[in-house]
Amino acid sequence: MLDPFLPVPEWLRSFTEPYALWLNSPTLSEHIHEVILAFAFYLFIHAVLSPWLSPIFFPESYNKLTPRTKLNWDIHVVSLVQSIVINVAALWIMVVDKERNSMSSGERVFGYTGACGFVQALAVGYFVYDLIVSIRHVRMFGIGLLFHAVSALWVFSLGFRPFLNYYAPTFILYELSSPFLNIHWFLDKVNMTGSRAQWYNGMALLSTFFACRLVWGTWQSVIVYGDMWNALQHTWSASASSPLSEPVSVNALVFYPARDGSMCIDETCARANAEITRFKEYTAGGVPTWLVVTYVGSNLILNFLNYFWFSKMVETVLKRFRSPAKDAVKGGKKEEEKAAQLKEDIVHDIVLEAASKLEQEESAILQGDLSSLQEQVSSAVDSGLGDELRRRRAELVAKVPLPGA
Repeated sequence: MLDPFLPVPEWLRSFTEPYALWLNSPTLSEHIHEVILAFAFYLFIHAVLSPWLSPIFFPESYNKLTPRTKLNWDIHVVSLVQSIVINVAALWIMVVDKERNSMSSGERVFGYTGACGFVQALAVGYFVYDLIVSIRHVRMFGIGLLFHAVSALWVFSLGFRPFLNYYAPTFILYELSSPFLNIHWFLDKVNMTGSRAQWYNGMALLSTFFACRLVWGTWQSVIVYGDMWNALQHTWSASASSPLSEPVSVNALVFYPARDGSMCIDETCARANAEITRFKEYTAGGVPTWLVVTYVGSNLILNFLNYFWFSKMVETVLKRFRSPAKDAVKGGKKEEEKAAQLKEDIVHDIVLEAASKLEQEESAILQGDLSSLQEQVSSAVDSGLGDELRRRRAELVAKVPLPGA
């Protein structure tokens, strides 16, 4: 699929191309305008749109915030908009990009489509914004958030080689849980902590986190590991079979012969298929081993953190739920109904607390506050939404005593 956005102006392509080649990122010159526009769009939301509209829509909440929290609010607005925009774009392209969906294992590593480059450019534009914010406010957010911004920008910029351009929409779907995480944060700031709306949002957060990061993320990680292993074998095979005096090329092992567009019946199809091999001269040497090793290492760390965060949420749920569940089975029908209501309200609070812990632990990891994270984990039963939830839970128990109490 061709890039669905407007083509890059010729003067900007010509200006960018030497720098893109120097950075070993030849496709960057095709998407530099999208990177710039995405960065400008997110910066405009942060500096103009959010400070202007937030006091209008949330006058009682936004105007009472401290300058630090207002900054955090504006950053969360950008994050919310970005996660929605890029998830919609990624899902749409994964459905309609026929050329992407027809790629072989080798083409998924070395191939290119303009549509996947578009998603990648949106992500890089956001991570450039994130990097600038992290540098400017490093004392506020910590060195860990700065390292996260640098690593995220680096990983997604690799697609401009092109390298794993196919997987740009795939792994951006990790962000499916981000809108709910941002909404959870906003509900706290507008005094809706513990509300039914926050509970429903918390349920959506936990569900999407499990589905997109654990199930989808693990499955796709296994597939990309296999593709990169095949790419390494192609590289080693080409190196072993080629004389030292001749350049090594893996193209014959990677791309379908029909990618020249000969099997198409219209010009659009021919151009879209030819685009897959458009940058094959830059990937003819194969994939460096160091690149595969660093990519796999980064992916494993991210997956480990996802499992770690979710395991702590599950641990919190089990510790809070186990005791009332055992007692609720005793007594008559009336007592059972009362206990069921109590159980429902406790589950309501559990979900909110689990969602809150996810936000706390993600912030701790990203901000480098590991000691704070360990304290939160060791006191998982007592942390969460604070005194408000404890007070509500105590009132519920007082109103609806458990059978046998």
